[in-house]
Formats: sequence, structure tokens, C-alpha cells
Amino acid sequence: MKTRQRLTGLLAILTITMLLLAGCAVARDQQTVGSYVDDSAITTAVKARFAQSREVAASSISVETLNGVVLLSGFAKDADEKQAAESIAGRVNGVQSVRNNIEISE
Repeated sequence: MKTRQRLTGLLAILTITMLLLAGCAVARDQQTVGSYVDDSAITTAVKARFAQSREVAASSISVETLNGVVLLSGFAKDADEKQAAESIAGRVNGVQSVRNNIEISE
């Protein structure tokens, strides 16, 4: 139960942070406010699913999203974890494609 409360709190903090940073991305002419908010929601959803997954070490994988394209980077313990991360990210609503730049640690 406490894990679920922590996850909910973490998601709330991440969402608020992403919304506050929306103006920065628009100021750099990267995208519109609406698409930035959509991308932030996708990033948050992917991170939340990683946190819930037993297949993926969420703390070892970074997630970034731009115009619905999710970029995964970081380190996985093996090829199965790398593939699981890509699969999980690809199932999130709004994801157009996934670029998997995760390295397998040896």
C-alpha cells in the first residue's frame, strides 16, 4: 500500500514539474505548449510503467519524448530487460515510436 502511495506521489510531482517546465521548451521554439504537455504525459506514463514493472530497473533507464517519439537511454542488465523497456514504452497511449538507445551493461 505504501509503495502505491509513493508511486502516486512521485507521479504527481513529475507531472507538476513537467507542466512547469513547459514554458521553457516553448520558449526555445521546440514545439507548442500542447504538444509539450502531451510529450510530458507520455514520459510520465512510461516512467510510471517502468516503476510498476518487475522486468525493468526504472532507475537505470532515462525517458525523453518529443512529438510522440520516445527515446530510451541508460543501462540494462541484459537483452531481455532492454527489450522489455522498449515493449512497455511502445504500449503507452500516444507513443508514435520508440528509439531504444539502452546499453547492456557487462
